Amino acid sequence: MRQPLLLPIAAAALALRAGCVAVPKDDGRAAAPDFARARTAPAIVLPTDAWPAEQWWLDYRDPQLNALVARALQANPTLATAAARVAMAGAATRAERAAEGARVDLASGFNRQRYSTNGFFPAPIGGSYYNDASVQLRASYDVDWWGRHRSLIAAALGEEQAGRAEEAQARQLLAAAVVQRYQRLQLLWARADNVQALAQVQRELVADRKARIAHGLASGDALREAELELAQLQEQAARHDTDAGREREALRALIGGDAEALADLAHFQPTPGADALPRTLGLELLARRPDLQAARWRVEAQLGRVAASEAAFRPDINLAGAIGLDAVSLGKLLRWPSRTPLLGATLDLPLFDSGRLTAQLGQARAGRDELLAEYNEAVLAAVRDVAMEAATLQGIQAEAQAHAATTEAAGRLAANAQARLARGLADRGAVLQARQAVLRQRDVDLQLLDARLQTQVALIKALGGGYHADAAAPTSSNTDTAQR
Repeated sequence: MRQPLLLPIAAAALALRAGCVAVPKDDGRAAAPDFARARTAPAIVLPTDAWPAEQWWLDYRDPQLNALVARALQANPTLATAAARVAMAGAATRAERAAEGARVDLASGFNRQRYSTNGFFPAPIGGSYYNDASVQLRASYDVDWWGRHRSLIAAALGEEQAGRAEEAQARQLLAAAVVQRYQRLQLLWARADNVQALAQVQRELVADRKARIAHGLASGDALREAELELAQLQEQAARHDTDAGREREALRALIGGDAEALADLAHFQPTPGADALPRTLGLELLARRPDLQAARWRVEAQLGRVAASEAAFRPDINLAGAIGLDAVSLGKLLRWPSRTPLLGATLDLPLFDSGRLTAQLGQARAGRDELLAEYNEAVLAAVRDVAMEAATLQGIQAEAQAHAATTEAAGRLAANAQARLARGLADRGAVLQARQAVLRQRDVDLQLLDARLQTQVALIKALGGGYHADAAAPTSSNTDTAQR
């Protein structure tokens, strides 16, 4: 009784030892990113050494802005899409985990069949009808000898984590877009008000020119020049109104509001927060940027697929067992002699497949190298983004400091003109022109403030926008591939 059982066991053992198809050599040359180069130039230094807070927009101390960001993050189609992708990736992870475990099924059936008179069975079976009833409990288990299922689970988990990082990235981009649109709208309103003030002074200047012409103290060309400047200011005010309308509609779309959503939005001049840049980036930038986390987890997922493709070259062992009942009539189905126990094992050994496994493995490895290269590029792009925005912010600060002297000089000029007018040493036209110079410098101040606010948000976004994740070690079961 033992000899027939020993022969298949011995054959299976020999197959496990010598029957594995050779796994092709891995010639991939993609390297991990060098974070020693992930730093900004020493000349780029901002006053504060800090990373953005999770709700960094609160630093602007604007309740209107806080409410708009909260509304946008609460219900947005982009965030809903990202959340659905995370849920789908989580379901895929659970499916891979379930495929790794044992399986138990219950099968039953009932057939009534007439056996042919001219068939294999002679009379009285041939030519008669018989019933066939069966019920069977089956169990199977796929022995994950080479870690194929574990690698597929790691791949699915990597996709799920990448989806979560992409969801965080979507939230960060949405919050930054709301803040930038809102601040741009407020600055356009402030510039429009400033242009209206300029136009009002210009109207007074036109009236002054008319009065001087009436007294023979000025020519008609001077009046026409003043009227031309007034028309240009009115044109500029209309352009600001158009731009503000566009920004308002863009902001309304971001928060998902109806036509009356921003009807009660009040004018509020934003105040910039503290300009901050961490002294060092390095590995910390990986943990702070959700897009880098997503790219990293994509690499992890692909490493799992590579390991699963390598495991496909090795034998696959499955264990199966069943216990059931089978009888030609329902009355005999539940009797002990109707039992049909089954115990078996299957061995699936790839020998020749016309290069299919090799091609699949090559595709998986090429995908890994592509994702690694994209990851390296994303790291360099992240450092570049931080450096460019920080350098721009630093330059805006220097420009604003230089412009402060111009604004102060314009203010002194206006004060001197008013003083000379009070003493009868200057005409009213000179005072109005000096006042316009102050207002024009005010417009430059607003433009610089707008540039600073926009760049400040861009730098916060480049630094991760308050996101933080643990920069964990690779989770793929293929450690050598992960290290490479």
